[in-house]
Formats: sequence, structure tokens, C-alpha cells
Amino acid sequence: MKFGLEKLLSDQQLLKRLDGRRVSLVAHPASVTQDMTHSLDALIAAGVNVTSAFGPQHGLKGDKQDNMVETEDEMDPVHNIPVFSLYGEVRRPTGQMMSTADVFLFDLQDLGCRIYTFVTTLLYLLEEAAKHGKEVWVLDRPNPAGRPVEGTLLIPGNESFVGAAPMPMRHGLTMGEMGHWFIEHVNLDVEYRVVEMEGWDPDGPGHGWPLDRVWINPSPNAASVNMARAYAGTVMIEGATLSEGRGTTRPLEVLFGAPDIDAAAVHVEMRRFAPQWIEGCVLRECWFEPTFHKHVGKLCSALMVHAEGPDYDHAKFKPWRLQALAFKAIRNLYPDYELWRGKDFQYEYTNDVLAIDVINGGPGLREWVDDTSSRPDDLDIGGLADETKWRDATRDQLLY
Repeated sequence: MKFGLEKLLSDQQLLKRLDGRRVSLVAHPASVTQDMTHSLDALIAAGVNVTSAFGPQHGLKGDKQDNMVETEDEMDPVHNIPVFSLYGEVRRPTGQMMSTADVFLFDLQDLGCRIYTFVTTLLYLLEEAAKHGKEVWVLDRPNPAGRPVEGTLLIPGNESFVGAAPMPMRHGLTMGEMGHWFIEHVNLDVEYRVVEMEGWDPDGPGHGWPLDRVWINPSPNAASVNMARAYAGTVMIEGATLSEGRGTTRPLEVLFGAPDIDAAAVHVEMRRFAPQWIEGCVLRECWFEPTFHKHVGKLCSALMVHAEGPDYDHAKFKPWRLQALAFKAIRNLYPDYELWRGKDFQYEYTNDVLAIDVINGGPGLREWVDDTSSRPDDLDIGGLADETKWRDATRDQLLY
């Protein structure tokens, strides 16, 4: 199969459309061809007039480890072009940045989750391109989480850099498809093209990620396809006092880690409260000691998610519900546990709002967890309705 980048490089008719035009590239470490050539080098070698580049959160090099660690603008030492940061002084390209090119090629590997900020970066680029009369091409890449949709829709008024629009947590689209939805949703007048993949089968053996492709971290803590599948759930731990495994070799592949919680007991409670939400994966009790971040240097009891191997069932695996269930089991067993990070923690630069609510695009999930009388159906009702609404809204945008 070919990803969008490879399709562009192999299609002389497409490349000719870039002749005589200044081109900018939005990329990160996973923006590579099958032979591991970075898109910046490959495009320039193909004769494309690349006049600038952009790096999203974590930088073009992907070297910034944590959230809210900003990257500065720089000059590329090899190609001598400016590299602008879209996670530094600005989140949107400025007019001066937009003036450096006529066509913007967007080549970011996504995880298929609303909160992964590359989705918001695409929206901001489209909006600025519409303002400045520029053209945007998405060089499409697979959604490694596949087509399943899960989670409630972000409530209007709760938008942030980790919540661009009323989307569910697990959106099921490629970035190229998402661009089409953004243009329709925001009613943008912008020149837009998707360089589609050839041969991508989201329902094939890899469930979204091709088995013959090497996984490269699109961000420092996205270390595996397992993480990409679990992320639509485990990312919510960033709004909790529990460890998400940062400071270990398997970040965001655990449902929690804490020195004062019994993971085995939580596991039992999860199976009692909503066993149907555990289907499709294997949970393993484990221990870790973070070398940095939450609970640094403390031995943590944890539950690891294995959305992989012979027991993985792509259709049954529901990471958003699974993580909600872990929170609920902890609340049931430890009623007074300080589970949520407070409003003093400004998650992605938001003010006076709990991080867990920013992540979920509203307070609904937190309120369900904290309500001692709530049952699984209470969360399911809203989730199922919103998931159906999203599938209906995006059906016409599917390209594969």
C-alpha cells in the first residue's frame, strides 16, 4: 500500500501541480516514507520547492517529552529553511508564517483521538489558509485506532486545544477525512485536497494499522500501536491524580498507577460493575516506579491494557468506557480518594476548569464517576446516542 506522501511522490501529475509554487510542510518524526526517509528530505529530493516547515506539539523533531512543553522557531540546518513552531508562542500559524508558502502539505500521523492535538492543528491551519487564500493538502495516513467510534460529543462552549469541535473521543476518521468534516462544519472557503492512500483497509488484519509498516512515535509517549488503541481512554488519566505511566517505558498503556490503590481489588470491582466494558482486551496487574512525573520514585500498583495479541477483539474493545470503568471502580472502593486534578492545574492553558472536564469536553463523565447511584447504562445512554450522531454526520466524508 501507499500512504499519501508516497502517493504524491510517485504521481508525476500531482507533483506537477506544485511546480512553480512555494510549498510548506507540517510534519513530525513519523512523517516518513516506507524506507524511513523523512517527508521533508523526500519532497526536496523530488524537486518540490519547500520554503518552510512547521512542527506541531512536541516539535518537528518530536523531542519535547511532556505536555505544555513549548518548542521555539528555528532554521533547518540542512535545508536552510525556517521551521515554525505551532506549539510555542502561537498555536495558529500567523500571517507572516502563512506568507512563506502557497501550498501547505499536512503530513502528520494521528492517533484517531479528539484530544491528540494534531487534529486541532489541522483545523487551525485550514482556518488560516481560508483567511489568507492558501491551499492545504493532507497527505493522508492511517488511523491506527481504526473505524470504531466511541465517547460523548464535546459540548459547545468547551472547545480547547484538545477539543477542536463537537467530536467524540475516538472519532474513527483519517486526517484527510477530518479535514473534509472541518470544512463542512465550520463552513470554510478553502482550497483543499486529500492525497489519498492506496490500499488502506481499516477493516483488514491490522484493524487500521498495516501489518507491514513500522510504527514510529508521532509523539514521545506514543510508543506503540497498543498505546494508539488505548489512548482514547488512557488519555483521561491526564486529568486525574493517578499516574498514566509517564516516566516508565509504557506510558498511556495503563488504566492507572498509584502507590495507595490496590490494582487487584480495582480489577475485581471493574468486573463486577460492568464486565461488558472489559471485553476485547486483556488487563494485567503490574507494578512500576516512575522516574519522573506523577508519583515519581514511588512504587505504584497498576493495571496495564493489552489491546493486542490473540485475545484482542477490535469490535468489542471500548477504551473510553474501559477507562471510565477504572475511575468508577476506584471511586466505589475509595469514596474519599482525591481522584481529579484541581482547577489550579491549567491543563492545556485553560483556566478555572477541571482538567478531566477539558479532556472530555464537558463534566458528564466526571459527574457519572462521582455519582454513587450511577450505573453503566447512565453513561451508555449518552455515549450511544452521540456515537450514532457522529457516524451519521461523517458518513459522507469517508474515503476508504
